[in-house]
Amino acid sequence: MILSVFFFGYAPFNWIGGHLSDKLGPRLVLGTALAWWSTFTALTAAGAGFVSFLVVRFLFGFGEGPQATVTAKTMSNWFPQRELGRALGVANASTPLGAAVASPIVVGILEASHNNWRLAFLILGGVGLLFAVGWFVVVRDTPEQHPWVSRAERDEIVPHRAGGAPDPDRAHDAPPVRRYLREPLVWSTGFAFFGYAWVLYTFLSWFPVYLLQAQHVSLSELAWAGAVPWVVGFLGLVAGGMVTDWLARRTGRPPEARKAIIVVSLLVTALLMGLSMTASNLASAVLLMSGVLFFMYLTGAQYFAIIADLVPAVRYGGVVGFVHFVSNCAGIAAPFIVGWILDRTRSWALTFGLAAGICAAGGLCMLAFGAISRLRNLERATAG
Repeated sequence: MILSVFFFGYAPFNWIGGHLSDKLGPRLVLGTALAWWSTFTALTAAGAGFVSFLVVRFLFGFGEGPQATVTAKTMSNWFPQRELGRALGVANASTPLGAAVASPIVVGILEASHNNWRLAFLILGGVGLLFAVGWFVVVRDTPEQHPWVSRAERDEIVPHRAGGAPDPDRAHDAPPVRRYLREPLVWSTGFAFFGYAWVLYTFLSWFPVYLLQAQHVSLSELAWAGAVPWVVGFLGLVAGGMVTDWLARRTGRPPEARKAIIVVSLLVTALLMGLSMTASNLASAVLLMSGVLFFMYLTGAQYFAIIADLVPAVRYGGVVGFVHFVSNCAGIAAPFIVGWILDRTRSWALTFGLAAGICAAGGLCMLAFGAISRLRNLERATAG
């Protein structure tokens, strides 16, 4: 329940943060969010029981909710369409890279402090606040606003952005966000993202417990076994962004290229997640889970990029925020349901099998209902 309550705050702010970034700009929204979640990272150290952890985790989610959506908004403002997949891949790759770096660091803090877990939260919260200061110093909403960007760079980026200029003054020219939310592609992208998120949050919340209970690893083994899949996931995100941009250039059809990667990669992820039920030792468990994270993260940039290809910039934050909100309903359900299954059955096979089925269903939903032509026609009508 403590793991799940985070997402009751997090999921709505995927959407709220995206909508606010359309209105106020990504710099202010994400900088404020970073300071908020870093503060509540540190405040986790003050947790003293069930109720206090529920409150801190719920409020924590408010701050972290806008992160991925507003990052996507920032990348769409700053990169031409032909580079957007790579930009999103590299930016989002920071998430598994951060987890990979944090695993041995947190283990090191625990060992050095005789298992003082509160100290780890205080240190990481302080680091986050320093990053918030750096964000406000370095980042601007668009290249046009940044004093470090040359005229040649602006001329390279601005005319070729997906969705056009992110100008709030032109918002009346585009259909409202609710019009885009009636499109099957938006919903099917959200459901595919939900399948991705179910696997991610099953892994994020329960993989260390699985290693400790099913594979009987020691704390020192957990430092590397918990980090390796995240490193592979980092490579998957970077590779996914590069592959989708390459396919988009070769085919001249960016949305179709991104859809193909989502469908194929989610089905492979589901297969590997199912096979992970057969892992008989630590090495095979880490190998299979590394494969799961690699193929899962190949799709990580695509959900944001396919919406950017088809929605005007002035509506992008609100629409992609809704897609991200749908996906993170998995964060509410997955930690709680997985915990309930493990309490009742002690079956890791059932846990991983459920994740595989939901992931496959997301990929098949995108294949069956992700009609690009309808949204493309709406975009053309808007541009006209």
